[in-house]
Amino acid sequence: MKKVSFALLLLVLVVALSACGAKNNEATNSNAGNTTANNGNNAAQEVTLKVGASPLPHAEILNFIKPALKAKGINLEVVEFNDYIQPNTQLYEKQLDANFFQHTPYLDQFNQDQGYDLVNVAGVHIEPFGAYSKKVKSVDELKDGAKVVIPNDPTNGGRALALLAANNVIKLKDGVGVAGTVHDITENPKNLAFTEVEAATLPRVLDEVDLALINTNYALEAGLVPTKDALFIEGSDSPYVNILVARPDNKDSDAIKALTEALHSADVKKFIEDKYEGSIIPAF
Repeated sequence: MKKVSFALLLLVLVVALSACGAKNNEATNSNAGNTTANNGNNAAQEVTLKVGASPLPHAEILNFIKPALKAKGINLEVVEFNDYIQPNTQLYEKQLDANFFQHTPYLDQFNQDQGYDLVNVAGVHIEPFGAYSKKVKSVDELKDGAKVVIPNDPTNGGRALALLAANNVIKLKDGVGVAGTVHDITENPKNLAFTEVEAATLPRVLDEVDLALINTNYALEAGLVPTKDALFIEGSDSPYVNILVARPDNKDSDAIKALTEALHSADVKKFIEDKYEGSIIPAF
């Protein structure tokens, strides 16, 4: 009888312990679920914003504002490009959320040529366009038939010719302005030989030519200091403001608004003025 009672008592104890273990496991699983949910909420609160940019100065400016955006729950991912095509293509195809490398005339022309509808969100800075040479110290020293290279995209090519005309190197047809091409040159006293090349390659051919008209971002990448090295350069009244660009479907999103606000901050203005010393000019 005692043996039976002891067996029953042992059985009850085992059942009780099993029940307690089950409750503890349930509690553990419940807590794990809460932790997962919390982690999920934290992840949901942080937004990743992928922005395409030229390395200089655009990516540098974007990297400068990363901490400010991080504090607002935005993880800014900067994707660098060395051309003017892919940043717009990837933005249109939604591989990027925005881009920062171009001015409005270029965007308008690109949209027209490609059938895109990318939009100007905000102007940030101006990069004065300059003329550079390693063979002469002034345009007066250019010899007859000197080799001159300009960008091969219509907007920057026209901009280069307009700058040459403004400095009395050539004359263009009346009214063509920055839309001019080499075919619109009406006077070329030095018989300059013009070659159009991709904008990114201009600094690389500088040693081979007499004069190169170079976008400031590429000049900076090549170690040139526009305010010191350029034979002549656009003034601060240049209409070519570099802009933040997005798509119609996301241009009004909270993340894009936060990015715009950060780019227009007093800290960014000071950063541009201090770091680039006039080579880049804030436009806000």
